[in-house]
Amino acid sequence: MYDFISGLFFYVFAFTTLLSAIMVVSVRNPVHSVLFLIMAFFSTAGLFVLIGAEFIAMTLVIVYVGAVAVLFLFVVMMMNINVEKIKFGLNKNLPVFIGLSIILLIDLLFIIISSIEHISVRGPENLDKKITNTHEIGQILYTNYIYHFEISGLVLLVAMIGAIVLTLRDKKTSHKQDKSRQLSRNKESSMRIVKVPTGVGIDGITD
Repeated sequence: MYDFISGLFFYVFAFTTLLSAIMVVSVRNPVHSVLFLIMAFFSTAGLFVLIGAEFIAMTLVIVYVGAVAVLFLFVVMMMNINVEKIKFGLNKNLPVFIGLSIILLIDLLFIIISSIEHISVRGPENLDKKITNTHEIGQILYTNYIYHFEISGLVLLVAMIGAIVLTLRDKKTSHKQDKSRQLSRNKESSMRIVKVPTGVGIDGITD
């Protein structure tokens, strides 16, 4: 009974993922395309859950759906996309797209036919049942691949700095702090203590 239910969910998620991926590149509205992309991410996360990779499934939902896909959606909604111009470019290169699609389809069918006997929905084997999947990934990631993890962090840091530098615009009318002047201030140059006589007021005091 369990194998039947897991197999049924596998085919449901696989069909939904395939259909959503086709709709991403076939619909005319860019907003609808991003929404179908989000559906494809959710279906792929369901496939990861079926094979016991719940950490990857939650990462896919949190990172790609919660951040990347939503960012795509906002960017597409804010951009003034010329659909007619896109259609003109598509019609111009249509033979190339059809040729590449046929090659990819033949490759995909060859992979499916050659591995159809080995398809299963069983979970991962030879894992320690006393620890969770997240704990297992953490042990492998922060021991065997710790240098790769740190290098990827440095690459992301360089990319973030590069994006900030590319988008930084120094205008003459922009207001910004002079850090050297701000740090060199002291009490004598930044404040003045005045003793106001009785009955004179602040306006009657001169430097």
